[in-house]
Amino acid sequence: MTAMSSWKNSVAALNPTRAATHLKKFTRLRPTLAILLGSGFGHAVRRMRVEVEIPYAKLPGFLQPRVGGHSGKVLFGHFGEEPVCVLSGRAHFYEGQSMQTVTFPIRVLAEFGVRDLLLTNAAGGIDRRFRPGDLMRLTDHINLMGTNPLRGPLPPGCERFIDMTRAYDARLGRLLEVAAKKAGVRLRSGVYLAVGGPSYETPAEIRAFARLGADAVGMSTVPEAIVARQCGLAVAGLSCITNLAAGRGNAFLSHADVLASGERVKARTAALIEQFAKLYAARA
Repeated sequence: MTAMSSWKNSVAALNPTRAATHLKKFTRLRPTLAILLGSGFGHAVRRMRVEVEIPYAKLPGFLQPRVGGHSGKVLFGHFGEEPVCVLSGRAHFYEGQSMQTVTFPIRVLAEFGVRDLLLTNAAGGIDRRFRPGDLMRLTDHINLMGTNPLRGPLPPGCERFIDMTRAYDARLGRLLEVAAKKAGVRLRSGVYLAVGGPSYETPAEIRAFARLGADAVGMSTVPEAIVARQCGLAVAGLSCITNLAAGRGNAFLSHADVLASGERVKARTAALIEQFAKLYAARA
């Protein structure tokens, strides 16, 4: 089998239109806002009035996450009066998956009718002013994952060369800032840098990333943001600074500590996301 035929077979299995049609059978809700909950954000669903919960295993093309802190479910329900679709957990590139499969849920959301997307993640703080537990609104990103999710044959109806000048939507960013004030949460802003992982970075790498202009570092989000922009979705990004990046503190890094940090600030992250959804409902 040639590489091209193998790709075509994988694309046939990853059919976002078919998956979106299947997803619509589970609910009558048709939200325009979706939220992807990364590490440290899963508890936000406790503030959501969940109407239906669908394991990824029941959805064609969705991968079950194999990393702690990612439950692997699609939830439909409401924050306040706003209908919302929540992806609780994500698959990661470092798990050995292709970029096409990692970003497939975003294409399904676009086919479903979602137009605005909030991406969340756990990140290491590079900016020396950051402390574990801080929240950061993404203003831009740097892709150092070594590949691009748009690489390869062009999906039907999509543009090849996507402008990323405004990768993160200013309107949604302002909503995050207002939501933070209403929730009583301090919200920083900065540039997120994505690496392939899964090893944490060296202190030398962190010093280099700081020189490049990065304020935080992680192993996700950027592929989804790029695909979302190709699909015409407006994107906002939110990081929970769960640890200081290598060399910025004295502690060694572990995923258990990342999850523990997320647990300590769960009330703040949940309140911020709830306020964001309520403000989204009151827009216009």
